[in-house]
Amino acid sequence: MALSDDDVREILRLIDEAELGELRIETEGLSLHVVRDGPAPAAVPEPQRPASAGDGGATIESPLLGVFYRAPSPGAPPFVDVGTRIERDTIVCVIEVMKMMNSVPAGVVGTIAEVHVENAEAVEFGQPLFRVMPA
Repeated sequence: MALSDDDVREILRLIDEAELGELRIETEGLSLHVVRDGPAPAAVPEPQRPASAGDGGATIESPLLGVFYRAPSPGAPPFVDVGTRIERDTIVCVIEVMKMMNSVPAGVVGTIAEVHVENAEAVEFGQPLFRVMPA
C-alpha cells in the first residue's frame, strides 16, 4: 500500500504534535525517514499536578497515548510495585509510542498503593496508572 501526499502530511503533523526526534516508515515503494533538529526528548515531561484520589492520595495519569510497560525490558523487575516509596523523579513506567520508549516520572512523593493498568496494555492520555499515598 503506497502512502498518498495527504498521508505523508498527516504523519508529519503527528510527528510535530508528538515531539518525536526521529521516525522511519517503510512501505512498498516508499521509504520515509524524518529527523528533527535537536535531540529527541529523553523523557515525558513531569506532570504538573497529579489528580487527587480523594483519600489524601494522588493518581499518576498517563501523559500520552501508547502501550504501558511496568519494566524496562521483558523479564526485568517492574520499575515500581505496591509498597514502593517514590520521589518526584522516580521512573514508574515506560509508555511506547511508535517504537519509542518514553519514561514516565512519578511527579509526586509517596508510596505506590495500587497499580491500575496491566503490563503491555494500551493506555489513553489521562488514564489513571497508579494510586499513590502521601509519605
